[in-house]
Amino acid sequence: MVDASKLISALRFDENGLVPAVVQDADTHQVLMLGFMNSDAVRRTLQENRVCFWSRSRQKFWMKGETSGMTLAVKTVSVNCEMNSLLVTAIPAGPTCHTGHTSCYYRQAIGVEWTETQPVIISADDLYKK
Repeated sequence: MVDASKLISALRFDENGLVPAVVQDADTHQVLMLGFMNSDAVRRTLQENRVCFWSRSRQKFWMKGETSGMTLAVKTVSVNCEMNSLLVTAIPAGPTCHTGHTSCYYRQAIGVEWTETQPVIISADDLYKK
């Protein structure tokens, strides 16, 4: 198990104790999502090799895929030059977006509209069936 304390102490968290983390597919290099991590989420991501976040809306820790099963297996974790944001390359177990799209970035500005340019891989209803 990785002792992540030295890595975490070097990070520059914002006033809310968070650092943004861009998640990129390790194989295709497609940006999958943006999430926020507190120190515990960074530690668990590094130690468990599963991408973990702090939910700003729910104010709680969550592991990506804990309800859908669509986890993100960590390949690498990098930090930017200012030590205040992370880039995580990961291997997705399925679609990353809660809408069932491969990426949360499935809309493009085309003219004056945000147009869906990627297909739904699995419906949100099927994704979250219990």
